[in-house]
Amino acid sequence: MVLNPVETTRRETLALTAVAGLAAFLAPKMAMADEQMVAAELKKLYGDKKLESGKIKLDVPEIAENGLVVPVNVEIESPMTDADYVKAVHIFADGNPMPGVCSYKFTPACGKASASTRMRLAQTQNIVCIAEMSNGSLYTTKSNVKVTIGGCGG
Repeated sequence: MVLNPVETTRRETLALTAVAGLAAFLAPKMAMADEQMVAAELKKLYGDKKLESGKIKLDVPEIAENGLVVPVNVEIESPMTDADYVKAVHIFADGNPMPGVCSYKFTPACGKASASTRMRLAQTQNIVCIAEMSNGSLYTTKSNVKVTIGGCGG
């Protein structure tokens, strides 16, 4: 379609505006996250609070043959009582376009702090999991997933 500015219809103008807007929206997201972006997200959420290891069982494959559907299972050791429970779990990937993958909120009524999902991984990268406890303490774990066929166009 060749556009002559004098003969451009309203429909053509709107279509071009929509395409330009979509390109402007997607362009910044094409860059991949890195460990510093994950650290910045964590700082936004929790400031300089200390992250401890332990309590989290993160089950991801060591090698994902296809990054389109990578299973992620997380379980946090907690009695899940009114006095001691997991408030939230956040999962990050340091090689995807956006570092934050998903977040889960829990209450003592959940009975167990566990969740499963599938995520898309663009490349070999670290999966970082943070568990926020009701007393304010934070636990973390990290696992590297090798991706042979990227799931985000790679």
